[in-house]
Amino acid sequence: MIQNSTIDWIEDGQDCSAVWHSENGIAAHKKVVTADDTLTADDAYHLACEGTAILWRGDFQNARQLLQALVRRVDKPSKKSQRASKRFGKTGEIASQKSVKDIFNQHRLIQSQRARILGMLLIQCNPDHTISLRRAPDISVACHEAYGAATQSYVVSLRELLGVISAHEWRKNGLPILADGDGEPVYVYPHYGVFSPVRGEYIELVCNATLPKALDTNNIAFDIGVGTGVLSIILAMREVEKIIATDQDDRALACAKENIALLNLDSRIEIVKANLFPAGKASLIVCNPPWIPARPSSTLEHAVYDPESQMLKGFLARLKDHLSPQGEGWLILSDLAEHLELRTRQELLRWIEQAGLAVLGRADTKPKHPKVFDDSDMLYFARAAEITSLWRLGIKH
Repeated sequence: MIQNSTIDWIEDGQDCSAVWHSENGIAAHKKVVTADDTLTADDAYHLACEGTAILWRGDFQNARQLLQALVRRVDKPSKKSQRASKRFGKTGEIASQKSVKDIFNQHRLIQSQRARILGMLLIQCNPDHTISLRRAPDISVACHEAYGAATQSYVVSLRELLGVISAHEWRKNGLPILADGDGEPVYVYPHYGVFSPVRGEYIELVCNATLPKALDTNNIAFDIGVGTGVLSIILAMREVEKIIATDQDDRALACAKENIALLNLDSRIEIVKANLFPAGKASLIVCNPPWIPARPSSTLEHAVYDPESQMLKGFLARLKDHLSPQGEGWLILSDLAEHLELRTRQELLRWIEQAGLAVLGRADTKPKHPKVFDDSDMLYFARAAEITSLWRLGIKH
């Protein structure tokens, strides 16, 4: 996150500045112009492409429409991307000599360039998180939830601001994750910057897996990387008596605590700030680490991208030391990285063996998110083949 740096511009012949805020660590733009409703989408697109940020002074709803116009221009397939998409058939077979890793890197570059261009439309917020533009919504609660208190006016990209507003709606309305014993839905309320458990296939795996016998004598479980708290909540609803959940991210810790308290489970689920494991041992240890070994480019991407599989390898390497006798570690992991040739199945199995662990069993499921069915996506060949698995791991004897 970058904040408390300043962004400077000239307006009405006067030098102006404000605090620059970027959750994704983007440095304050050097070239900034002010613009209003007279700016055309084509001119805005050209400014953004050449690296000039646009500080909006017109109608707020028109700014949203302008951002959508920029999205259409950015996402219009170029001849180059059309040629790239033809390299793969719908069966996922490569139709040229270009490597899968090259295609993935090209996809990441396109996404990065897209984010850079769409992040060029800026909004100035007042110290009380209000916006002094026509038809601007009241975003003060949403921004206070995401950013905390502000003491000065600040500038933020409209794209990030809309993400803050969207996160507030998730937090207010909640996300149903499963039904309780009476058939009533159980909700979690994701906070800004905390990955929402919208991919329900891994939740189903944890709901359906047979609990280890070791819980009969030592009814303690660890949840490594708690996020919203969803897996801890599921384990508590499956009658695990004591759960210790860890995370390093303060937003995740606050989010999990709130969700657990709302369900009156705080007497059974303890939240601890830790790098992977808490002290002691447990009969069941669950972990759903990021599944793609690549560098994240935004706050939320930390839940998906993990350079060199650091969390995955750290979890496996230390799991044995924290398992009770006959205990199990449940590793919930997508194999998308394997289809992208960023990690092999042999590497994963070797890390498991080197950690002194044995595979006791595995349950697989197919993801159901929309991108699995979008054959216009550059990575469709990998997404269509993706499997999410719950690996049951035990101490090797």
